Amino acid sequence: MAPRMDDVMQLCCDLSANQQIKAAVKNSGKGSAVAGGTAFLGGLLGGPLGIAVGGAVGGLLGWWMTSGQFRPLPQIIMELPPHQQQRLYADIMGVLGSLDWTDLAQLTALVMGNATLQQQVTATLLRYITKELRAEVRYGD
Repeated sequence: MAPRMDDVMQLCCDLSANQQIKAAVKNSGKGSAVAGGTAFLGGLLGGPLGIAVGGAVGGLLGWWMTSGQFRPLPQIIMELPPHQQQRLYADIMGVLGSLDWTDLAQLTALVMGNATLQQQVTATLLRYITKELRAEVRYGD
């Protein structure tokens, strides 16, 4: 990972850890497959009534599977595949603009020292997490 990209990823981790942000990434495709599969299986085994029962059971099972466990956002950020980290980096750089820094410590000081910039970076990070990853976000414990 390029040093500048690594600095931005670490900044995102530091900001989200500082604010105790957690997220649950949902697997809606998996949940819908389970719901549809159990409805189909219920239909094969029990006819029309089996479809209704299988759909209800599958819907509950699918909901349970996609409810997701909340994990610290820094953990999720560091586990992102390189192409997703690159997209997040591009979004954050859109906020940082022509800000110049030499290392992570300087970047962190620049962002943390400017409340507006800190809010913009955090908002961009949360927008990426909720729209691109379809994650549910929660603050604190």
